[in-house]
Amino acid sequence: MPTTAADSITLALAHTKQQLFQRFRIAQWTKLAFVGLLAGELGSNACNRSNFNLPGHPETTPHLGVPGSGFPGAGFPGSLGIDPALLAALSAMLGAVFIAALALGIILTYVGSVMRFVLFDSIVTRECHIRWSWSRRLGNGWQYFVWKLGYFLLALAGIGVLVGVPVALAFARGLFREPRAHLPALVSSGIVLFLVFLIFLVVTAVVLVLTKDFVVPQMALENIGVTEGWRRLWAMMQAETGAYAAYLGMKIVLAIVASIAIGAATLILGLIFVVPSVVFGILAVLTGKTAGLTWNAHTIALAVVLGCILLGTFLYLVSLISVPAIVFFPAYSLYFFAARYPRLSAALYPTTPAAYGPADAALQKR
Repeated sequence: MPTTAADSITLALAHTKQQLFQRFRIAQWTKLAFVGLLAGELGSNACNRSNFNLPGHPETTPHLGVPGSGFPGAGFPGSLGIDPALLAALSAMLGAVFIAALALGIILTYVGSVMRFVLFDSIVTRECHIRWSWSRRLGNGWQYFVWKLGYFLLALAGIGVLVGVPVALAFARGLFREPRAHLPALVSSGIVLFLVFLIFLVVTAVVLVLTKDFVVPQMALENIGVTEGWRRLWAMMQAETGAYAAYLGMKIVLAIVASIAIGAATLILGLIFVVPSVVFGILAVLTGKTAGLTWNAHTIALAVVLGCILLGTFLYLVSLISVPAIVFFPAYSLYFFAARYPRLSAALYPTTPAAYGPADAALQKR
């Protein structure tokens, strides 16, 4: 009988305990934290964007532009006191920053694609060997990377259609010319559009999760493409729709529980780590004043260096807290899928050390 989603939890917990705690090695924990971060297992925090508004007063704004104009200074940088050359330089700098950020995002996406296979090898072999896995998984990672880029562009196109078509129809019908007169239609259309958009996002996320959990193992073990992996997975899902639905539901619950646990542990660590650091900093400042030290380039540089060291140490400890989750969730998906994919089952339950597949003789010596 195939392993259920609930049974996979027990197997994944046993695997996590064996790999991380049966023989505790800080080097392995550090490697797994690094791989999990790049592979996306640690999740991501949204960046906060601040809006900068220039303060203005009604009685002073007319002096900024052409007298008598409704929008003083609009479209004329010189009338606002801004040098056109400086404005062009700022625009070029912003464009360069955007291009650099886009390039960095593409590079990190590629690195994360390869690291997904490195993490797979780490779970199957119960050993994290980044350099060895990286060198042999470049081809798989490239295929996965190309698929993710194409999927991302397709998702953007889908969002454009979902949002652009209804907005264009609303403009064509004149709903935005007198919004108060068409308020019921705008509200109902907005609710429907929001629900459709939400469903689209959920489906997009589910496809990504299923690809990461069940297509990547097929690519790693048989060196096939994403399309072929999905063709096989789709047939499996049609045969056991309820089991895969239960898996997704259980994974959502487990992710919520893990997020709460990691958040609580991080908060406790922060209190233990930050409070003594603040007390030590205050004592250091008071001692320095007593000794006649003042804030200058050297003391400020020293404070910045110490602050960076403390911050780096804290982030490192937080990443170690997340390592059990980094191991558990891939193991959870692999043990669930192994009952339906014989090649993966043979890799997870080897009869001899040589049956690990990825763990060849050279790896065993490391």
